Amino acid sequence: MDRWTDRVVIVTGASSGIGAVTAEAFAKQGSKVVLTGRNEANLKATETACKAANSKVELLLITADVTVDAERIINSTIDKFGQLDVLVNNAGFGEMGSILDIEVDQFDRVLDTNLRSVFLLTKYAAPHLVKTQGNIVNVSSIAGLRAFPGASVYCTSKAALDQFTRCIALDLAPKNVRVNAVNPGTIVTEFLKRVGLSDEEEAKFLEHSKSAHALGRVGEPNEVADAIIFLASDSSSFITGATLPIDGGRHAMCPR
Repeated sequence: MDRWTDRVVIVTGASSGIGAVTAEAFAKQGSKVVLTGRNEANLKATETACKAANSKVELLLITADVTVDAERIINSTIDKFGQLDVLVNNAGFGEMGSILDIEVDQFDRVLDTNLRSVFLLTKYAAPHLVKTQGNIVNVSSIAGLRAFPGASVYCTSKAALDQFTRCIALDLAPKNVRVNAVNPGTIVTEFLKRVGLSDEEEAKFLEHSKSAHALGRVGEPNEVADAIIFLASDSSSFITGATLPIDGGRHAMCPR
């Protein structure tokens, strides 16, 4: 059985969506949770949810931007708790557009958040994870496994994240540090609004997405959080370098 009460977990992008629900899930398990995100008000809402799940949970809130604050996030965690056992690289960002329309600064913004920040957090976290023989779970996307029109930059960032996951898994395997990723399909979060969809467009997209997933529906954040908990736990002790689709079978289907 996992001794979650002995473990310190960082969840980036914990202020909303999959990150918020994942942080709450770790809190419920009894781990010490470091919540990071840019939106302080939303981060406090996640803090409230974590305390509702476990009134005794130990939390650290760090209002931060992963693209510039990676080292501070790791150092603050060690200063507070003295160790790090699990790093969940969840913070993500997307911009849409054809190669005929996208600008270089769009490419840079997406890659900075979805890839460069993960590199930095991993680099600064790795020595501490070696000490605890901990692990990393990266939150990628079905977009890392499949190509979608109008989403070249986002797809590229997630495909690169998948390969980064495999490479770092091999780098850290001799130290008994595991590195895995989850690849969610369409999940009901605020992500679609943040890439620019209106309420009507979002509703239409979610309805279409039901047919794009073999199970005939879209996913919920807790279904991704459950997989992250599994990959971070001793139950997955012989799994590393894996990219696990949480997508209702979408990765196995022909394009629809």
